Amino acid sequence: MAQWNQLQQLDPRYLEQLYHLYSDSFPMELRQFLAPWIESQDWGYAANKESHATLVFHNLLGEIDQQYSRFLQENNVLYQHNLRRIKQHLQSKYLEKPMEIARIVARCLWEEQRLLQSTTTATQDGQGVHPSGPVVTEKQQILEHNLQDIRKRVQDMEQKMKMLENLQDDFDFNYKTLKSQGELTQDLNGSGQAAAIRMKMSQLEQMLSALDGLRRQIVTDMGGLLSAMEFVQKNLLDEELADWKRRQQIACIGGPPKICLDRLETWITSLAESQLQIRQQIKKLEELQQKVSYKGDPIIQHRPVLEEKIVDIFRNLMKSAFVVERQPCMPMHPDRPLVIKTGVQFTTKVRLLVKFPELNYQLKIKVCIDKESGDVAALRGSRKFNILGTNTKVMNMEESNNGSLSAEFKHLTLREQRCGNGGRTNSDASLIVTEELHLITFETEVYHQGLKMDLETHSLPVVVISNICQMPNAWASILWYNMLTNHPKNVNFFTKPPVGTWDQVAEVLSWQFSSTTKRGLTFEQLTTLAEKLLGALGNYSGCQITWAKFCKENMAGKGFSFWVWLDNIIDLVKKYILALWNEGYIMGFISKERERAILSPKPPGTFLLRFSESSKEGGITFTWVEKDINAHTVKPRKTQIHMSFADIIMGYKIMDATNILVSPLVYLYPEIPKEEAFGKYCRAEAIEQPDMTDPAHVQYLKTKFICVTPTNSSNTSDLLLMSPQTLDSLIHTEGPEANPGPMESLTLDMELSTDVASPM
Repeated sequence: MAQWNQLQQLDPRYLEQLYHLYSDSFPMELRQFLAPWIESQDWGYAANKESHATLVFHNLLGEIDQQYSRFLQENNVLYQHNLRRIKQHLQSKYLEKPMEIARIVARCLWEEQRLLQSTTTATQDGQGVHPSGPVVTEKQQILEHNLQDIRKRVQDMEQKMKMLENLQDDFDFNYKTLKSQGELTQDLNGSGQAAAIRMKMSQLEQMLSALDGLRRQIVTDMGGLLSAMEFVQKNLLDEELADWKRRQQIACIGGPPKICLDRLETWITSLAESQLQIRQQIKKLEELQQKVSYKGDPIIQHRPVLEEKIVDIFRNLMKSAFVVERQPCMPMHPDRPLVIKTGVQFTTKVRLLVKFPELNYQLKIKVCIDKESGDVAALRGSRKFNILGTNTKVMNMEESNNGSLSAEFKHLTLREQRCGNGGRTNSDASLIVTEELHLITFETEVYHQGLKMDLETHSLPVVVISNICQMPNAWASILWYNMLTNHPKNVNFFTKPPVGTWDQVAEVLSWQFSSTTKRGLTFEQLTTLAEKLLGALGNYSGCQITWAKFCKENMAGKGFSFWVWLDNIIDLVKKYILALWNEGYIMGFISKERERAILSPKPPGTFLLRFSESSKEGGITFTWVEKDINAHTVKPRKTQIHMSFADIIMGYKIMDATNILVSPLVYLYPEIPKEEAFGKYCRAEAIEQPDMTDPAHVQYLKTKFICVTPTNSSNTSDLLLMSPQTLDSLIHTEGPEANPGPMESLTLDMELSTDVASPM
């Protein structure tokens, strides 16, 4: 089904998100009119290659003309008018800039795909739907049907078992009655009752034949039922449970948090209950066979095989149903699970997806780390750890709101074992600390209906750090591992890390923003990041990125890696400019060339906000338009300023040639008045002025700072940060030093790093 048709079928709450994608730059009407053609073009390639963009743009105008002709034949005056207006707008705005419309269309299509993907994931997970509610996907409908079929067949088998028991009781009674009367041993030829006895014997033979036939039918049906259970179980474990585990991995690295287990628990519990019922029926066969048996008895021949198979199936189900519901995570860093600092408390939670009330408070869970020494030993020099705290708990149904059988560990810490060589078991270590992967294992024993089962599950691989400064690289390792593999415990992953594609990396990078803010990265923002990693290419789809290039090697012309730069920007957004980012006021990732291209036709005073390309610590730059377009950059001033970023924008001033203070920032790109965008985020002026002779007020000035930059300056020291009183005294000071020199007309960048900005 075409992408646009799929979008039309979404719930209203998702359609609302779709509406926000479109504006006059690319009207939704045009998307509707030319949907098949638009989806058939490679807009991403056109966005990076001007010759192709020009061709596609002229083809777009041709498609509009053809659609206009159709409306003309249909006498649809309204659509004719709208389409003519749209074409005129496109020609006036994009005829000389076809790459710009290509970027807009590519971004819209990409955002549409993300919207469809998120809604599909939510549907599969049954978000907001009770576990017993309707199953929406075709695959799950089939699974639900198969589970219902198994339950019905188990109940039918129960009725057949009752019929078999009744038939056997009748046969046994008649047989024992004849035997007790001695009639079975009489000489039938010499007795006057021979005919009657033969009739009774014939009846017994018929009953035995019927009994044998029903036994054979039951063991055959049981064999078929066990095969059906095995098939459904394979679907549950190899597809549904495996899919949940993969989605949990994705959620751990910022992907959609659609990892509800309730529906899966309902299915697995239903199957387990059916398996225990059929096992009881197999045991019943044994009891019946012990009461009545005969030569060629099918129960003697087939029951042991059935018993062995049902036990094996049930054991496998129970073992697979023991899962880590919440991966290890430090409470102070909830957005970065699977990174654990030694000596710092972390939490985790396990769950048994077989909801048997009789197991409540019966399962004692023990936690250990790197239990499988073979895996750890394979990593030469890998550190060893001990788990401290409450490392044993009993599973109970009170740990969760829905009565699931679970155990939550809230007080666990890791301590490194010291081995005399810096904690490593071998001085010839092959991996750095943040590339070492460790497994946390959970184990318990289950005794249920005469069966003893050892259950074991383990976390996703974790990275253990000893200093919080290792967090960025440790998180990069977690991203790379969970992005590229669903192997449950490949602790040797970083001995030879696989390469990723740009499509994979782009999605994960966008998640780093969308998981902690309300806004992910757009197609154009991601394209800028791709240029950082891969250089200027026409099309980045399918391009390979190595682990070293992502995290370890310095970017071209920089003294730091791509990930270190990006991670500090993420930190900047979360701590200092979150509200502005959520509003969409931060353009963020845009090349200087692209920035110049979109600002050049704008009126003076138009400005935009982008992230610094030169600041390792994470910086933000604002660039504005003056009369000519000669670039000028003011570097970050490394001084702590207790102001919000919105205050800096609103209060930023420059002195013109006549020493008059003016604000060069008027409209946020494309044309949002500065007051409308930033006014509501500014701090209110203090009602009472503080006594500045009081030392308590010296550090945190209540008077408003004004950032002043003489337009001919290029030195950091020329970035003046002062109160209005100080500025006033400077302006009215007589003497040549008061005059900053002649003014210039230019486009100017004002760059602030994370140690300059402060939270709003």
